[in-house]
Amino acid sequence: MFEWKNIFKGMMIGASDVVPGVSGGTIALLVGIYERLIAAINGVLTREWKKHVIFLIPVGIGVGVSILTLSHLLSWLLEVYPQPTFFFFLGLILAIIPILLVEADYKKTYNGTHYILLVIAAIAVACTGLVGDDQGTVMTDLAIGNYIFLFFAGWLASSAMILPGISGSMILLLLGVYVTIIDAIKTFNIPIIITVGMGIVIGLLLTSKLIRYLFLHYRTATYAIVTGFVVGSIFVIFPGIPNNVPLMVVSIVCMILGYWVAYRLGKIERKESSAS
Repeated sequence: MFEWKNIFKGMMIGASDVVPGVSGGTIALLVGIYERLIAAINGVLTREWKKHVIFLIPVGIGVGVSILTLSHLLSWLLEVYPQPTFFFFLGLILAIIPILLVEADYKKTYNGTHYILLVIAAIAVACTGLVGDDQGTVMTDLAIGNYIFLFFAGWLASSAMILPGISGSMILLLLGVYVTIIDAIKTFNIPIIITVGMGIVIGLLLTSKLIRYLFLHYRTATYAIVTGFVVGSIFVIFPGIPNNVPLMVVSIVCMILGYWVAYRLGKIERKESSAS
């Protein structure tokens, strides 16, 4: 039976994947479907593929709808109101950290090694924030080599998309193809969309197997690293202190709103989990 409520959750994941610095994996954690999502992607090529596909279809629809529609809204918000928009996402991320710590039962399970892993992971992700603002230019008159490059760019980005705290969009920025792909989505450039999409699908299938293995065999250490990734992403998306009081007030309100949204979603997910 399809869980159609997951369309909304997929839309949140898709919206975050459009924003450089914000991880779709982080939002999947927030809405309570991260481990199920990893298991479902990992299980697509197994004998139980039907139940996994049934779970993935609503999520996939939500992601697709969000990327095709909200990309315009988010592009506008980031262009006109960049600081309040990033402060909203900052609020979301700040709310996820205590959720992760509770999930890992860190007071009982963490030792010195886990805290070291958390710090290393946070530093590694924070360092991606040192990347410049040059997003590249839209690629035109593409040759076969360009399509191969876009394919592997999608592959690498998808691997980052399902790692909480690591932004797939940031990977595309690093590779200089972010604006090309966003432009392709806006203009429905089918060859580029299909090429990048194929890379994303293959990347998701392969990376999900590794993440699934780590959660099964090294759960506490994996949670420590994931938490570090999320902490590091705060430094990546922090847009700086607003330069005037009204903008600062609006930004703080947006951050509080983001935190409240994350808190409410987390509370809803905990109720649903306890009920099931």
